[in-house]
Amino acid sequence: MKQTRIKSRAVVMVGALGVMALSALAANVRFKGGNPTFTDNGLTLSTAFCLSGLGNQDVTVTITAAGQGSATCINPGGNEAPGLNKIPLTLSGSQTISATDIKNGNVCFTVTSAGPTQPTAKEAGCPNNNFDAEITDVAFSQATVTVMQGGKVVLSKTVRL
Repeated sequence: MKQTRIKSRAVVMVGALGVMALSALAANVRFKGGNPTFTDNGLTLSTAFCLSGLGNQDVTVTITAAGQGSATCINPGGNEAPGLNKIPLTLSGSQTISATDIKNGNVCFTVTSAGPTQPTAKEAGCPNNNFDAEITDVAFSQATVTVMQGGKVVLSKTVRL
């Protein structure tokens, strides 16, 4: 009886070590084939990359991009003039992939940030509040990619653009 308990405890311990080893492997999330690439779409920023070393849970990737927005001021007559102020912006977007779409710890992503909200005439540096302001371009300077799995950040990379 005592020997049976010892054997069953040993089996439980070996099984627990196996689970911990698999968890440790899944904790080694990395970019597959190098760092992510970024595409400036004018008002949004996109990133595309593949990940490896993932576990068997849903994975969420978030892109957070910082930059300066250029605006146009439009007077009531419809004439356009450049805004005088650069508008600091932080834009983000995310995508979640189901665990069933992760194959052998690998998955590929494309994530695009949201576009900017339009500034007020004052924020854009228009002559007065009778103008409408519209952001026409964003000069992105930095982007952060954050990968979460199982409610934890498993990878984060910030890149100067």
